Amino acid sequence: MKPAVEKKQISFDDYVENYEKEIQSSIGFIGQDHDFFIKVKANKISDIVKKNFNDSANVKILDIGSGIGLIDHHLAENFNNLYGVDVEEGVVGKARKFNPGVNYSLYDGTSLPFESGSMDVVFAINVMHHVVPSHWGNFTKEMFRVVKKGGIALVFEHNPLNPLTRIAVSKCEFDRDAVLLHKGNLKKLFLSSGFKNISSSYILFLPFKKEFFRKIEGLISWLPFGAQFCIVGQA
Repeated sequence: MKPAVEKKQISFDDYVENYEKEIQSSIGFIGQDHDFFIKVKANKISDIVKKNFNDSANVKILDIGSGIGLIDHHLAENFNNLYGVDVEEGVVGKARKFNPGVNYSLYDGTSLPFESGSMDVVFAINVMHHVVPSHWGNFTKEMFRVVKKGGIALVFEHNPLNPLTRIAVSKCEFDRDAVLLHKGNLKKLFLSSGFKNISSSYILFLPFKKEFFRKIEGLISWLPFGAQFCIVGQA
């Protein structure tokens, strides 16, 4: 197998004013708005946090690669201690205006600006495919470093086995640097970083809002056909 080609990384600051419009244009053929996909992932994060922590409202949660804060806008309704980091000054500035109650900061893309064991939950949503593949190991190791013992880490990524996902990625201008990860590769990265009790699931099989379809997806989450997948690990 040939090694992954390390593509030139794009700057999200170039898209800070039309980020949502660009995403919507790439997924418009699916027939659903971008916020639908954001809410599905926000709900999954909320469910996992509430399942693992008694005082879930006050856990410290870190969003790595927070962008303009779209996911945090939904999570802020249920959690009081949200933090976000990104490497782009423009998107961090917009996130601060969008979510004034969330603590945002810049980071260098290598070392998270937090002490070891300072977070209860860390997550990254569709971020790692923008990271240079040779840095993937460091990315998950940094997640492990900042999360407390017994804490939770989650990573959501595009499923390269789904043809519609590949079409959406190819149509998105700021995904031109994307190197998609397979679920098995991400599991290995979690294991090598020190995480245990690792679980995985596929999500977004059906682009419909009714709760009935969310329940169906829960029953078939093991099938490798969802548009995205989620890896969960415990420190």
